[in-house]
Amino acid sequence: MAQDSSSSSSRKRAALVYNPIKVDAETLRASVVDESKKAGWDEPLFFETTVEDIGYEVTREALSNDVDVVLVAGGDGTVRAVSESMSGTGVPLAIVPSGTGNLLARNLKLPLSNPATMVKAAFTGESTAIDVGWAELVREDGDTEKRAFVVMGGMGLDAAMIANTNPQLKKSVGWVAYVDGAARSLADAKPFRVMYQMPGHKLHSARVQSVLFANCGQLPAGLDLIPEASVSDGALDVVVFQPKGTLGWLLVWRRVAWDNSVLKRFRAGRKVLSLRTRDSAVRYSRGAGIEVGAESAHPVQLDGDEFGEATRITVTLDAGALLVMAPKGLDIP
Repeated sequence: MAQDSSSSSSRKRAALVYNPIKVDAETLRASVVDESKKAGWDEPLFFETTVEDIGYEVTREALSNDVDVVLVAGGDGTVRAVSESMSGTGVPLAIVPSGTGNLLARNLKLPLSNPATMVKAAFTGESTAIDVGWAELVREDGDTEKRAFVVMGGMGLDAAMIANTNPQLKKSVGWVAYVDGAARSLADAKPFRVMYQMPGHKLHSARVQSVLFANCGQLPAGLDLIPEASVSDGALDVVVFQPKGTLGWLLVWRRVAWDNSVLKRFRAGRKVLSLRTRDSAVRYSRGAGIEVGAESAHPVQLDGDEFGEATRITVTLDAGALLVMAPKGLDIP
C-alpha cells in the first residue's frame, strides 16, 4: 500500500549514493540539495561508489546516519547493491535513472528521461513495497555467497553472455553490447544437465541452456520475457530455456520477441496464442523459490552482473522487503 511521504521536517535528511562514472555528479548533487531545501529537510549526505565498494558499505554508512530516504544513481549493479543493503530496513529508496539498463526503473514504469523528476519524488512522492530476491550460490570448492537481486538472475548461457560482453563496448553503446556477448557465447553454447525444484513441486531433471529466476519480467528494448511478472506479488517467476538445435532457438526468439512482447498485448493476439500448440523450448513456472543443482560449475548472473560460477543455487523471495519511491499518482506494477 502506498504511503504519503510529502510531509517535511527540518529533522529529516536524505542521502545520495551515486556512481561518479555514470552520472553528472555536480548537477545531480545540486538537484538533491535544491529539493532538500524546498522540502525543509536538513542538508543531504553524499556517498560515492568505488570499484572496491559498488554500493554495499556506503549505503550502510548512509543508513547509520538515520536518513529518511536514500537516492541511488548508477547502473543496474549499483541499484542492486544499494537495494541489498536497504532490504528490510524500512527506509525508502528513490531510483534516479542513469547508466546502461535501468532495468528496475523500467519495470517499475518510473520516468527515465528526466532525473530531476525522481529526485523530486524522493521528497514528495509515495513509497510502495516491492519484493527482493536472494540467491545463495555454492561454488565448486564448497564456498557459499548470498546476494540479493531485484530484477532477475540466472545460471547458464545468459550469464555467459554477460561475462563475454566487452565492458568498453557496453560503455559506448549500452545494452546493445550484449548482442556481441550473445554472439560470442552462442558459438560455444552447450546444454547442461540440471536438477531443479520449486517448493511444493516435483523434482525436475533437464538439459538446459539457462535457468532464469525473475522478480521482474521486462528486458531492454521493450522485450517482455515474463509479461505476467510483478515486483510485488510475493512470487518468483522461473524460466527454463531448453531449445533443441536452430529451430529451438527460433522458438525461443518467437516466444520472447513476438508472442510475449507483441501478441499478448492484444486480444486477437492472445486468441491466436490460445490456439497454438505449445513447444518445450521455453518453460515457465511460478512459486516461492527454486533450488537448482548442476554436475559442474556454470556462470551465474544477478541483475546483469556476473557472479562467477556455481554448482548450486538456492533462490528465495523476501516479499515487500524494499520500499521504493515513485511520483505521486504513478502506480507501480
